[in-house]
Amino acid sequence: MAEITQQRSRSRLWWEIAIVLTLTIGQNAVYSVLQLVRRLTLEVPLSDQSAQLNPVRPDQAIWDAVYLVLNVTFDLALVALVVYLLWEPGSNALRRIGLDFSRFGGDLGRGALLFAVIGVPGLALYAASRMLGLNVAVAASSLDAAWWTIPLLVLSAVRAGLYEEVIGVAWLYDRLRRLGWGWWTIILSTAALRGAYHAYQGFGAIVGNFAMGVVFGWCYRRWGRIMPLVIAHALLDIVAFVGYPVAAALWPGVFAPAPSPSPTGTPSPSPTPTP
Repeated sequence: MAEITQQRSRSRLWWEIAIVLTLTIGQNAVYSVLQLVRRLTLEVPLSDQSAQLNPVRPDQAIWDAVYLVLNVTFDLALVALVVYLLWEPGSNALRRIGLDFSRFGGDLGRGALLFAVIGVPGLALYAASRMLGLNVAVAASSLDAAWWTIPLLVLSAVRAGLYEEVIGVAWLYDRLRRLGWGWWTIILSTAALRGAYHAYQGFGAIVGNFAMGVVFGWCYRRWGRIMPLVIAHALLDIVAFVGYPVAAALWPGVFAPAPSPSPTGTPSPSPTPTP
């Protein structure tokens, strides 16, 4: 009887993983890989294509803002869903995964350290990938659409940290551990998933986000708290989104969007892409 109950529990975990990933980052990964394949079939070289992360049309700025807020709301609802699934009687799920403010000072310091460790090499990898023709030009944002653009970009960056780290690390690590997976198997497999849902940006982004997933996974295993990862991820995206126009002006050959066709007509492969 105990064996049957255990088998049912494992089956339930696999179904939960399949359903949640299909609704969230797994879906993003499928669209992202397909978009990379489409890009490679174009006659235009990969380095001459572009990807717009936060498209803004100045003549429709208010509607862009409305849709962005709705997108953030629905993504955060998915984050709430996995936190709900992690909740157990007598146990606070937020405290168990370290998504609280009980150690905010330490979390902030560790997040800033992760930001430095990932951000500088990540920027260098992106520049090198662009020069080698392995990445598209990632246009992160435009700051001149309306006064609320920067606050909404910051909101989008916070959403990115919560969406990817809570779902792709805290929740998924918990479920895979319950299935008996070893720590390094989990870290490497989830890092590969992180690379996959950024594949639409090119091969440099796959490598960079895989490395980021390994570092973040190791840190989560060591610290047992997701908050530093959320902070680091949000800081990375805030700098990328808000600093992009400056970088594009200073180094247009590397950061400016390419004036050439890119695949269109597909859903966004990732609502929270990380540069």
